[in-house]
Amino acid sequence: MAEHLLLVEQAGDWKAHFPALPVVTAREYLSQGVAHGTAARRRVRIINLCRGYRYLSLGYYCSLLAEARGHKAIPAVGTMQELSSRNLYGLMTDGLDAMVPRALNTAPTPGASASRTLTLMFGQCAERELQPFARRVFETFRCPILRVELKAQPQWRITSLRAVSLHSLDADQESAFFAALEHYLSRPWRQPRARPEYRYDLALLHDPKEDLPPSNPRALHKFQRVGRQLGLNVELIQPRDFARLAEYDALLIRETTRIGHHSFRFAKKAASEGLVVIDDPDSILRCTNKVFLAELLEANQIPRPRTLILRRETLLDAEAAIGYPVVLKIPEGSFSRGVFKATNRNELLEMAARLLRESDLILAQEFLYTEFDWRIGLLARRPLYACKYFMSKAHWQIVHHHSDGRHDEGRFETLAVEQAPTEVVAVALKAANLIGDGLYGVDVKATPGGAVIIEVNDNPNLDSGIEDRVLGDELYRRILGEMIARLERRRGALG
Repeated sequence: MAEHLLLVEQAGDWKAHFPALPVVTAREYLSQGVAHGTAARRRVRIINLCRGYRYLSLGYYCSLLAEARGHKAIPAVGTMQELSSRNLYGLMTDGLDAMVPRALNTAPTPGASASRTLTLMFGQCAERELQPFARRVFETFRCPILRVELKAQPQWRITSLRAVSLHSLDADQESAFFAALEHYLSRPWRQPRARPEYRYDLALLHDPKEDLPPSNPRALHKFQRVGRQLGLNVELIQPRDFARLAEYDALLIRETTRIGHHSFRFAKKAASEGLVVIDDPDSILRCTNKVFLAELLEANQIPRPRTLILRRETLLDAEAAIGYPVVLKIPEGSFSRGVFKATNRNELLEMAARLLRESDLILAQEFLYTEFDWRIGLLARRPLYACKYFMSKAHWQIVHHHSDGRHDEGRFETLAVEQAPTEVVAVALKAANLIGDGLYGVDVKATPGGAVIIEVNDNPNLDSGIEDRVLGDELYRRILGEMIARLERRRGALG
């Protein structure tokens, strides 16, 4: 049997008269480190009862790091993101809406304004006739406590989904919560099945206005030309084409991905519609947050620079454990953005204060200067390309962002994968395999002490004239060919 651990944001949220269950605070869980995720404890199920799940909050980080430690958490970070915006959860409620009239066993009166508010606890609700509906909601959005607003417009529809915190419940609701919790702990829940798709049309999402896109226009055109050679229709789409996404069979994202951004909405929509998608939503969630990556790499003993996860009250730990200079990173950033180097305590405190306005946790990392970083591109757990990205002139990063908005980039050198150091390719493959089987770019520094992982990117650069310099059209053929193979495997599985 799996071990259960309940997380609360403050010790007082678990009242004295509550049942004697294994409960820890969020800060205790975050401070336990990767030792809590060793093989002996990997069958741990986390029930995250923090007061909020907003992006980069303590509640968010608890579920994020639970995943890195090999624990199963509800709500998962994916569910948190879905519930954060009507634009996201609205993508997934159409099938649930169809259950509402049957569950209520009544149709709304024409012209009348009717509404219902339900509080669901682990898929349980007080209204017996709505129990099948409540269970379906929980299977779709696995969150301990959900408030669901239903309105007749004129047909019954879900108009709002909101996570509710344990500390806000009244006495009657607390009793219902513990009854539902006991029921939940006693049985597993089945996973919903994804919808199958059958067509071979691929949508390639890009933003022609992006300053530093992951693929230049020539690369986009090569995707289209090579796609036609493979019998695959590759159509360039933009954010305004969101409503058309279900028309396609697959999605390839070629703009910089971010949480809370339309690129993530596209990935979630594509996954919910059963499309083959790169970058998939899980890869975006895992790669865009450097705190998650740091914990994941440490938990799996992947070599990396000395790294600390800092909170406001632990900033000087970086000084004691790492020393100066120290690199400070915002959890979500790309193309060298949100990365700063502190050379003394004053700079550490000043830079960290700015970063902590955006995130409850930040990253401190040992500064390791090398003339260049290796970028190993990987697809479906196999090496794809190898590049050297050199630091920009008179700067310590590959991309030097100036205060006036300008940026400078270092030079590059593309090699055959076989020409890259074996150790570099091997450690890149180990790191990427922890994320999934998608398309990744792993940044590696070759140091006197060995190869160390700097970052795993879910949306690596694929530029004509750079990453394709060795493989040429074969680079695009392998990527599109892998997507076709996944489509055909799916078709075969459907019989």
